[in-house]
Amino acid sequence: MLKTQLRKMSTIKSYPQEFVNFLNNSPTPYHAVANIKEHLLNNKFKELKETDTWTGAIAPLGRYFVTRNNSSIISFCVGNKWQPGNPMAITGAHTDSPVLRIKPVSKKSSEKYQQIGVEIYGGGIWHSWFDSDLSIAGRVMVNDKKTGNVIARLVDLKKPLLKIPTLAIHLDREVNQKFEFNKESELLPIAGLNIKDSKDCCGKNKNIEDTEFSSIKSIIERHHIELLDLIVKELSLESVSDIEDFELILYDHKPSCLGGINEEFVFSGRLDNLTSCFTSMHAITAAAENGLEQETGLRMMACFDHEEIGSSTAQGADSNFLPNILERLNQASTYSSGSIQTSYLLESSAKSFFLSSDVAHGIHPNYANKYESDHKPQLGAGPAIKINANQRYMTNSPGLVLIKKVADEAKVPLQLFVVKNDSPCGSTIGPILASKTGIRTLDLGNPILSMHSIRETGGSGDIELQIKLFEQFFVDYSKIYESIVV
Repeated sequence: MLKTQLRKMSTIKSYPQEFVNFLNNSPTPYHAVANIKEHLLNNKFKELKETDTWTGAIAPLGRYFVTRNNSSIISFCVGNKWQPGNPMAITGAHTDSPVLRIKPVSKKSSEKYQQIGVEIYGGGIWHSWFDSDLSIAGRVMVNDKKTGNVIARLVDLKKPLLKIPTLAIHLDREVNQKFEFNKESELLPIAGLNIKDSKDCCGKNKNIEDTEFSSIKSIIERHHIELLDLIVKELSLESVSDIEDFELILYDHKPSCLGGINEEFVFSGRLDNLTSCFTSMHAITAAAENGLEQETGLRMMACFDHEEIGSSTAQGADSNFLPNILERLNQASTYSSGSIQTSYLLESSAKSFFLSSDVAHGIHPNYANKYESDHKPQLGAGPAIKINANQRYMTNSPGLVLIKKVADEAKVPLQLFVVKNDSPCGSTIGPILASKTGIRTLDLGNPILSMHSIRETGGSGDIELQIKLFEQFFVDYSKIYESIVV
């Protein structure tokens, strides 16, 4: 009996700690997608390419994923009885968060400090970035000497490199009354001190002249050589000349962690919205092992980049990424019924459902008056269904009935969230994809505090609850969608 109990315990996943590890290994959307890909590959999913033909590539019981820009990813598993025109159960999330990005020309200096020019991305709580130890990560385009191609390499410098210092209170006595700053000139990190005759990592003088013609200033002219040297060392490149360009962001060097007296919290940046990426990732791989033999539908997870800046990009939710994948899976074809032509894609879309999952506003004990009195989501009490009469969120009554059936079966508690009438309301990818595809949609998400801060707070117990909910949704949807008549 004891051996059996131990064996069962050993199979139980520690989702909160695994989530913390995922956060620490995903400082950028590129890293997040790379980690999702690794998880999918380890669970027998096969990578597809948008540039390839998919004719004959999709098979019953198959598991697949496809990426775009390596910052958005869609994965799906195919029911054994799936046919074009059948229903699809889809979860959606986004991989990006409000951050500071290094400018194309970042080399700055003032008062013998080396500084790095940054550009704000999204609607961050920027004052939270002051006095934090900041590191740098992202994607670097490098010359591959073996193939002659320029390839993308991920980099994470994993060192406290930058700081945006606040002004001492002695020089600004009103700083505690109202902290104001100029986003261009005062949200500017310091990277080091200007030291004459310093050497690069290869021992060469830093005053390097690029004598060859270049349509754009050389990488050495545009960025501090010390930063480039760190990238060269981290990626084991031969020299700075191997670097063609990069997309680098700043992030809080302090690791994500479990916190609270009973570890009931997750303290981290990027909870918005790597939370839903992580839970969807685990749910889709768990669902691939559950009931696919009798499945008539298709189960899908979609994680998009650029939600924080409106989603209207090639890899955002407002792109053709998801519609293109749905079209391919439904064979982009029609069948004839007498004189009528019917599209498989339109039929499948009308039968499908999309769970748009983004984090929700958990009740803040110090600002309870900011919340609608009957809609105060608690951390640790399960996902919150987000509702808005003005359709900033897509939840409606049939969707509520559906998710309640799923949650009842999964034994997952749900909460309801509505903003006050005198309060602004955010939005999600839900309305975008609902209008783009016509697929019925519901918005929900795990509650967090300090949304868009450099350091957010979530409930550690909510992670497993959302995974269970999503897995049950994948498994049950094709069996119950017809029972809710609209």
